[in-house]
Amino acid sequence: MTQLNINVHHVTRVEGHGNITVNAKDGKIEEITWEIPESPRFFEAMLRGLNYEDVTWLAPRICGICSVAHSTAAIQATEAAFGVQPSEQTMLLRKLLYHAETLQSHVLHFYFLAAPDFLGVGSVFPLINTHKEVVLRALRLKKLANDLADLLAGRKTHPTSCVVGGFVKFPETSQLGTMRQRLSEAMDDLKETVKLFKGLNVPDFIRPTEYIALKDPKEYAFISGDISSTDTGIAPITDYLEMTNEFCVPQSTAKFSRHARDSYMVGALARFNNNYSQLLPEAQKAAGELGLKAVCDNPYMISIAQIVESIHAVEDSLRLIDQIVARGLKEEKPEVKVRAGRGVGAVEAPRGILFHDYTYDDKGVLTEANCVIPTNQNHNNIQKDMESLVPSIINKTQDDITLMLEMLVRAYDPCISCSTHFLEVRFV
Repeated sequence: MTQLNINVHHVTRVEGHGNITVNAKDGKIEEITWEIPESPRFFEAMLRGLNYEDVTWLAPRICGICSVAHSTAAIQATEAAFGVQPSEQTMLLRKLLYHAETLQSHVLHFYFLAAPDFLGVGSVFPLINTHKEVVLRALRLKKLANDLADLLAGRKTHPTSCVVGGFVKFPETSQLGTMRQRLSEAMDDLKETVKLFKGLNVPDFIRPTEYIALKDPKEYAFISGDISSTDTGIAPITDYLEMTNEFCVPQSTAKFSRHARDSYMVGALARFNNNYSQLLPEAQKAAGELGLKAVCDNPYMISIAQIVESIHAVEDSLRLIDQIVARGLKEEKPEVKVRAGRGVGAVEAPRGILFHDYTYDDKGVLTEANCVIPTNQNHNNIQKDMESLVPSIINKTQDDITLMLEMLVRAYDPCISCSTHFLEVRFV
């Protein structure tokens, strides 16, 4: 195209509002912009002044999709500030609950938001007639994840059972047994998912970048470990500000980030690139069948990495349930001694590494809060991907270029509303 005038307001099938603008005249590209126009949400200001117990309930409301991630990060930050060490039972239950949210979110993305692009339709609704079994499979997997979250957290989203130091409600052994059977049966649906996506055409676009994720020597990390960069290696989570380096840009109400390069990626592909060797066997097998190899530099493969992680989540959930049932669940009363201090929590939300940084006074009241959202960290990488992608496809039609750009944004599965919070508000 010698002339381009692309204005997508707003990209569909993502959470929140983001715009794409591309202009070219006489074959010369004049503008490529990933714009975030949403109003800031000030959730850090909402957390300040709250007792630590109220922080636990409010923090998950930052996001309706990643509520378990925000809950866990908030609890971890508070535990670090107070010196609370969660029990082995608590950690097993947290990991199992975390797999529920990972599966919830990933299924929503690769089936309901991304798959329509690969199948040539504008939404999931036409697939009800043309690919009924695919839609039913997606719904089964989504319901399974919802029910597992409900069992462990007291509800399907915005958990009520998770508190600083542990849980206030526990599943019955019989309920875990029933859930184990359902998870085992779900592996067939996930294997069919691999077959489906194996036959789809993923765009071939390569842009090497830095990949940042949690890394734990004991397991594929979701709620433990240090920060790992494919460029610079390992750093403690308390050094997160040196990794994220947030900054403001004129076209966005959300901050952008950079570290060793001009941008970096977080999320399923970043986790895969940092932790591939720690995936469980069925997940590694699926990665091989889907042509996903570390290090993968194709952002369109994020959806494929999510499928691999979903298999890992189910596979590990089976192991965790066996371990929980074998050791037996017992009532634990969390013991929390309030003290002044600062703590950092870091978890892998479905969309990438998430940080909560809290400072409390000696009464357990939150005085300072900082949250670094995964999508904040991906915005700059999306911008740089676009700047690299457009010149390589400039000879395509404007409609094809527009679709490729929208697919690129959707591949990141952005949670844009969570990321818009860059202004500081002080109430006096």
